[in-house]
Amino acid sequence: MTTSTTRVLALLEILQGGGTRTVADLAARLGVDQRTVRRYAGHLLELGVPVESLRGRYGGYRLAPGHRMPPLMLTDEEALAVLLGLLVAQRTGPVTASGAASESAAAKLRRVLPKALGRRLEALLETADFTAPPRSAGAREAGLLLGLAEAARDRRPVALGYTDRRGRSSERTVWPYGLVAHGGRWYLTAADPSAGPATDPSAGPATDPSTDPSAGPATDPSTDPSAGPATDPSIDPSAGPVAGPAEVRTFRLDRVTGMHVLPGSFESPPDFDPVAAVLDSLAGAPWAHEVRVRVRAEEHHVRRHLPPGLATLSPLPPEDGADWTEVRLRAERLDWIPAVLAALDRPFVIDRPPELRTLVTSLADRLTMYATASAPEAPAPDDH
Repeated sequence: MTTSTTRVLALLEILQGGGTRTVADLAARLGVDQRTVRRYAGHLLELGVPVESLRGRYGGYRLAPGHRMPPLMLTDEEALAVLLGLLVAQRTGPVTASGAASESAAAKLRRVLPKALGRRLEALLETADFTAPPRSAGAREAGLLLGLAEAARDRRPVALGYTDRRGRSSERTVWPYGLVAHGGRWYLTAADPSAGPATDPSAGPATDPSTDPSAGPATDPSTDPSAGPATDPSIDPSAGPVAGPAEVRTFRLDRVTGMHVLPGSFESPPDFDPVAAVLDSLAGAPWAHEVRVRVRAEEHHVRRHLPPGLATLSPLPPEDGADWTEVRLRAERLDWIPAVLAALDRPFVIDRPPELRTLVTSLADRLTMYATASAPEAPAPDDH
């Protein structure tokens, strides 16, 4: 590769860093005069790279948004970082691209890796494995993610179609507040004006669980089709900014059947935290049992055993000079909770449900029996 070609590619790499670069700055970085910089920029234009020229005292060059991505120039370390991130995301992350798109992108990067680096990557892929199974996603979900992100940023109402885990479909107008990636899935937090004012947070947000919390935090929030019509006739999205009490709901993105942005705008609460809303929603999902336990321990100690999305923790006033924490969670089954309480290794009081006390006592009896049982005698040696 000639020195001139190398410097043209170096100019492209500098421009890919973003922003406008003055001709003087580019000339100094490339070690050439300003006239040569302009000639190099012309070479990039001939190659189809969308380079914009800005005139004036502080003018220079920058990459313009083009109809296609310009050629990328990555160092070995950068290419490896991108490729590893893509491969890991396919298995453990909230994937939003189709499997074909992810695989073709990874293949392109692997083809341009130096042989030595490629061999090291192959060794990693052959010896590494994941505990989580891959989750497939299609281009439809990627389009939804981008569309909802724009609506949330621009504070635009959205007409949303949703199907819950029982196959019930609903159509309603929501105000998207934010998107959250959690447990390998994407969630939308949105105010639902048609549902009315938010209820008591201690009762748990309106969600639709789809899995047992003992198996992990992944749940399936849903809307309530019986809550009324899809939109609230008292709210006109085209009338300008709107604000008011509305129930905040959580929607799992892979269960959204369709969306389109509506005219108008809304005002979101200035201190709203989408992440906290999703975690509280998952922890407060309406399972068969509502559990409330007071633990004589600081909140950070309890949190190590009950992560966000599984339980809601609240500090209680100190008693006898000790810190207490209230634990609230919902569960379809209670049989896994006694082991978690035992792992806390702190005094606790079960407020509800009563049957949990029986399960804890039963576990304690079994552990006592196991710990005090005599080991079986070894068989006598055979003399023959």
